[in-house]
Amino acid sequence: MPTRRSVLAAPLAAAVLARPAAAQGAWPDRPLRIVVGYPPGGSLDVLSRLLGEQLAQRLGQPVVVENRPGAGGNIGADAVAKAAPDGYTIATAGVGIWAINQFLYSRMPFSAERDLLPLSTVWEFPNVAVVPAQHVPARTLPEFTAWAKARPAGISYGSPGVGTTPHLSAALLMERAGIKGEHVPFRGAAQTIPAMLSGDVQFALDNLASYVPVIQEGRMRALAVTGAERWPSLPDVPTMQEAGMDGFVVTSWTSFAVPAATPRPVVDRLSAELRAICADPALRQRAQIIGAKLLGSTPEEARAQVAAEIPKWREMVRISGARAE
Repeated sequence: MPTRRSVLAAPLAAAVLARPAAAQGAWPDRPLRIVVGYPPGGSLDVLSRLLGEQLAQRLGQPVVVENRPGAGGNIGADAVAKAAPDGYTIATAGVGIWAINQFLYSRMPFSAERDLLPLSTVWEFPNVAVVPAQHVPARTLPEFTAWAKARPAGISYGSPGVGTTPHLSAALLMERAGIKGEHVPFRGAAQTIPAMLSGDVQFALDNLASYVPVIQEGRMRALAVTGAERWPSLPDVPTMQEAGMDGFVVTSWTSFAVPAATPRPVVDRLSAELRAICADPALRQRAQIIGAKLLGSTPEEARAQVAAEIPKWREMVRISGARAE
């Protein structure tokens, strides 16, 4: 026979058990945080803030962007992988997190496949093959290949660092074209461009956004872009396929991600909002000015993209010989 205490305790226990469901139903009821594993002011930071503003409007809660740069994005992604899986902490996870760093670093503090769940692939950056107009006579990719192969000492090519997508992309091009190329790492395009204009470096296959101004000024010559289509602001520049490099579609893409155990209703809501944001024509135009193409995908589509891209980037790391600690 139940006691008075057990009878009184039953409603209290039911209320306690009901709280998580009620709290989940009310999501979001406080600010969200987007952790960017890269420095402030860069393209990934700018785009994260742009999408964060739109996400805040759609969710009715503030979205704060926090920069935690270092180790090719690993520091920021690790913080999200170990965060509470409640939908309030989101990672800006570039292709390095999903498909490069596991082959580049001798030790990883987390497993992207196990610890993170992609919400949506939100954007991609094409790379552009460029040469300094004053120092390299080539006007097309085949002309550059012939010129570079005729140089006994080969050429030097710049990138924003060891293991970055520009480094790996250029190393792949050198290998496929049979060019003897020496990699010269810089801290970013702000250092690479002056080195190219002075003639110290003859080539780069770098993120397009940083090079559009010097290309349009005529100081750099664009030979090809690595996207599947020509870039709108450079309509006369062919794709790598059109320039004779078959199957060379290499872009730097980014997904937003949450801890793997995040409840599915929250994942679905975030993914749907991100897809709607990425489909907005005005926002797509703003992203294009930055040099990015907004995408948008379901979690399943994003996961399939990761699986499809891993073999390609693993091979590119092998070809480049890149290693990081």
